[in-house]
Amino acid sequence: MPLKLACASHSPLMRDGPCSDEVRSGVSRGFAALAAAIRDFDPHYVIQFSPDHFSGFFYELMPAFCVGTKADAIGDWDTTAGPLDVPHDEAVALSRHLLRADFDVAQSHHMRLDHGFVQIWESLFGTATGLPIIPIFINCAAPPLPSFRRARQLGEAVGRFALQSGKRVLLATSGGLSHDPPIPSFWKSPPEVASRLLDPQNPTAGERAAREERTKVAGREAHAGGGAILPVSGKWDRGFLDRLSAGLTGEFDDLHPRGYDRGRRSGRPWSAVLDGRDGSLGHRGTDRIPAAFL
Repeated sequence: MPLKLACASHSPLMRDGPCSDEVRSGVSRGFAALAAAIRDFDPHYVIQFSPDHFSGFFYELMPAFCVGTKADAIGDWDTTAGPLDVPHDEAVALSRHLLRADFDVAQSHHMRLDHGFVQIWESLFGTATGLPIIPIFINCAAPPLPSFRRARQLGEAVGRFALQSGKRVLLATSGGLSHDPPIPSFWKSPPEVASRLLDPQNPTAGERAAREERTKVAGREAHAGGGAILPVSGKWDRGFLDRLSAGLTGEFDDLHPRGYDRGRRSGRPWSAVLDGRDGSLGHRGTDRIPAAFL
């Protein structure tokens, strides 16, 4: 059975953040084209690589990679809270396949997913529950981080599983590229902030609203050319996507986040999903949905 690939960025500011009408219209057209291609493919299920923003994974126990056999969306950033349709048997089989392939992945029987996983599906179809999805978490926010090389190798192993499944499998990712989200450092934060990065806590509605407002303010300041976060680099993003499209994911094996903004760490899921497409069997029987955008 063939595989298809779908990539799209997520952003908490995508719905109402500051941007031109031209940019907003272009993003809408991109999602519409991607949704149509996915409907045409009609996948049996999706395997999705994405990061987390200290919503479901914390420093108390932070795996490099984790496969979810059951998952709930937490409902941050105006996304819908509730259970996702995770194909349990396939998720367990994928975990076993990865362990046999010498990937020491964690397994979650109750994964909590934030907008980093679900926003892409709500932007495409208005809901994250329309397709069966196996979520694979990749740690992109809490150093020490897995290398780009290991993320790529994980993607290859997932691709081999999908190619051998006899099913139409959509490999998907959602992650930002050269953005710089205002995520505090565990090592440099005051105790009250570090504690929220350490332990799984359910924030109150007021705490979540305050956190989201800080992000909105940072986004508006960055859009105006100021603020403390680093600006988006279209040149870096285009070069990254050009190399991924050409199958040159190995060029990022030794990429180190030091000196880069924090968001480029989220390139790991993109590298993983591209190599999931290729697997160890080359491009045979595999096609890319031609809609990856920022």
